[in-house]
Amino acid sequence: MFTRTRYQYGGLRKKKRAKGPDAWEFRYYETVGGSRNRKSTTIGTVEQYRNEAAARQAVAALLLKLNSEAPHIGAVTFAALIDRYVEEELPERFSTRISYLSMVNSHIRSRWADFPLDKVKPMAVEEWLRQLPLAPKSRANIRSLMYSVFKCAERWELIEMGKNPIALVRVKDCSKRLTTPRVLTVKEYCALLPHLKEPYRTMVIVAQCLGLRVSEIVALKWGDFDFQNLTLLVQRSIVHGRMGAVKTEYSRDIVPLDPQLVSVLQDWRQRGPFRGEADWLFANPRTGKPYHQEQIQKKHLKKAAIAAEIGPEIGWHTFRHTYRSWLDASGAPLKVQQELMRHASIMTTMNVYGKAMPSIKREANSKVVSMALAKEKKGAD
Repeated sequence: MFTRTRYQYGGLRKKKRAKGPDAWEFRYYETVGGSRNRKSTTIGTVEQYRNEAAARQAVAALLLKLNSEAPHIGAVTFAALIDRYVEEELPERFSTRISYLSMVNSHIRSRWADFPLDKVKPMAVEEWLRQLPLAPKSRANIRSLMYSVFKCAERWELIEMGKNPIALVRVKDCSKRLTTPRVLTVKEYCALLPHLKEPYRTMVIVAQCLGLRVSEIVALKWGDFDFQNLTLLVQRSIVHGRMGAVKTEYSRDIVPLDPQLVSVLQDWRQRGPFRGEADWLFANPRTGKPYHQEQIQKKHLKKAAIAAEIGPEIGWHTFRHTYRSWLDASGAPLKVQQELMRHASIMTTMNVYGKAMPSIKREANSKVVSMALAKEKKGAD
């Protein structure tokens, strides 16, 4: 006969410690093989949680997990839901995790933590997003994260299936950029290189010749290159000093190497401090660890751009945008451009990255004008 699982609240008590302030201990039970086992865990100190209500809020996510098969008593707050999401569902990729946590802690939690799930309404969320002092794309990212959190609530049976309130939330102009990405001309790019010392000069050359993300460039090892077959396997990234997988499954791919770029890389290998197959291409000679790209951009790249008189509005992603524009100017088919950019969708290649060079647009426009006026000119003759 089916026995309905009872909802458990657990117990909280203050526990004295030999050193430091008293701590809150949470006691509960877990059912394993039909038997109930008592468990306990320390939540935090009484300095962190001044009263039992505050300590109770800290264990809300754990209670949701413990009572996953029990009928829910009372209203589940968004704070409990977001805590369980952070504990169980955050993506493994480090850069994505810190981005999600930033959105949760900087914006979402402070506004919606105390709301019961059934009180989070679409129009209220939409109005809140509209008032956030952020770019449309950033607001859209917050909306997407909240949607994912409520999808988990559906799966955990905290709300009815198909009742995700964020599904009805709109973010206007979410694909609209506040600033146009900078694209360098060949002249500007060539003017930049003399103002960069090694290894930053070679890093910029790699960025412009292959269109790699900087997180992929700092994660390159000599063993990733097959110089005999003129290929490179892009297979890892490093963000804030933490190594992980590349951005998407499509980002992990083999890209072609031109012999001219191979010559530049081999020259750097001979002059650089690390040459073994397992060594990083661009590592700090003092630590042997990869450089932090943020510091290079701040201390070297922007200063070199100012010295080259092309302005400080330049970053590592400038070269990825420029790479796409130069591919377009070369007449490369769009499908080839997508695969060289390693995009999952050709729409990303078309709509997000790069823009046509002014000289190419002028040339294309002149061809149309010539066709349009040729007949009239011939008739005049």
